[in-house]
Amino acid sequence: MKTVALLLFLVTFLFGEQTLKIATYNVDNLFDLKRDGNEYKEYIPNTRSGWNAKNYAIKLRNLAKVIKDIDADIIALEEVESLQALKDLRFTLKRAGLYYPYFSIANYKKTTVKVAILSKIPFAYTQEIAVTSSYQYRNILEAKFTINHQDLYLLINHWKSKAGPESMRIVSAKKVLKRVKELGVEKNIIVLGDFNSHYEEYKLFKRKRKHNDTNGITGINDVLGTKEHQQSAYYAQPERGEFYNLWYDTPKEKRYSYIFRGKKETLDNILISPALLNKKGITYKRHSIRSFDKDYLLKGKGIYRWQTTWRKPRRHVGKGYSDHLAVVAEFIVH
Repeated sequence: MKTVALLLFLVTFLFGEQTLKIATYNVDNLFDLKRDGNEYKEYIPNTRSGWNAKNYAIKLRNLAKVIKDIDADIIALEEVESLQALKDLRFTLKRAGLYYPYFSIANYKKTTVKVAILSKIPFAYTQEIAVTSSYQYRNILEAKFTINHQDLYLLINHWKSKAGPESMRIVSAKKVLKRVKELGVEKNIIVLGDFNSHYEEYKLFKRKRKHNDTNGITGINDVLGTKEHQQSAYYAQPERGEFYNLWYDTPKEKRYSYIFRGKKETLDNILISPALLNKKGITYKRHSIRSFDKDYLLKGKGIYRWQTTWRKPRRHVGKGYSDHLAVVAEFIVH
């Protein structure tokens, strides 16, 4: 049955135009139940924090509900602790009725959380790209697909949080750009994930001395060249080696994946190379970018994140989803 389902899925790409749905989702500290010494304190399994089989199963089911409702063909994930956690999520999804035959995780470096991918489409390959040898930087996961004889590359990122300055995010951005040039700037390339950067980061961080240690230069806007293309996808014409941020292809009020102190932010982004705007082969479907902001994922003025008590020691309540919303975009395969 699995083989038949896969063949049916692949056959749909052989006749006329088809839609390819791609998403990115920070799942908010999906830790497994194995104690290996890298866990955050509240995720050390089977302690007073309540991170145990019961709460782990609840979190897996809650995340699976979101991912099933998105029903992406390919979904990038951030903040997955291990291959075991990814397999457990995949199994939970399968039980819920959504099967991803293909999966991978950037698992070489013993960072606390990692990037991963689930896909209905087979990989040509996946590989990790080390940003630096330091454990302060998470590896990038690269996945190549061949669809209708056309290559598509995904580079999945989780850049340094705002606990660090912009210079640290620039290190990751430069590694992305280096890899893009190695692949070929004319290729179909999607750079996505949690950049810990607003789509107009260069405007927001200038007065923040803690972050602006780069004289106003940002990773997402300057290094990856998104600053000069602040218009809808219909008009955008990025040069080779530059990227277009899909957030510009939806109204301002809809551009968000995170809420901090009541203010909407776009920590999660999907950037595309010029080739995906040329209306040939694989191309971005205009106005399809969106945050997955269903009512059940919102609570009050914020996002219904996974709940822990505020008093220390922090305990898991067994409710909620993630502190991020998924970001979804669609592409036309000719």
